[in-house]
Amino acid sequence: MRNSKQKDIILRALEEHCIHPTAEELYKYIHQEHDDIGVATVYRNLNKFAEKGLIRKIVGLDGSSHFDSCMQPHYHFVCSCCGKIYDVPMNLGKDLIAKAEEFTDCKITSVDITFRGMCRDCEKKHNGKYVFDETETEMLLAASTS
Repeated sequence: MRNSKQKDIILRALEEHCIHPTAEELYKYIHQEHDDIGVATVYRNLNKFAEKGLIRKIVGLDGSSHFDSCMQPHYHFVCSCCGKIYDVPMNLGKDLIAKAEEFTDCKITSVDITFRGMCRDCEKKHNGKYVFDETETEMLLAASTS
């Protein structure tokens, strides 16, 4: 992948904008200082970076793609209410990979675990009452009828 000023700006903005933005959110952030970089350029380069393994692409609750510049092994937490994505240190489940390899007798080369629930901000906003999204409601209904 050839280096260019635009690619450097996009990658640097993602590193600075560590809330796992969508391409559109990152474009708005970049566009404040670099109005010569178009939204298609941001989308294209983020997807290329993800394909090359330079960044991670995370699918959000609504199916939108979010991007993460942190390439250290870690999990994610997605708030089912507001959709924010948080990093979760992988050392919380340090034996998980070894146990999964032992159980399956397979070599694990990557892990993608996403926790879902309600973030503190939404918990306060909804007075501690959990708000289900459509997918979770469908899963609960299916589980209760089986």
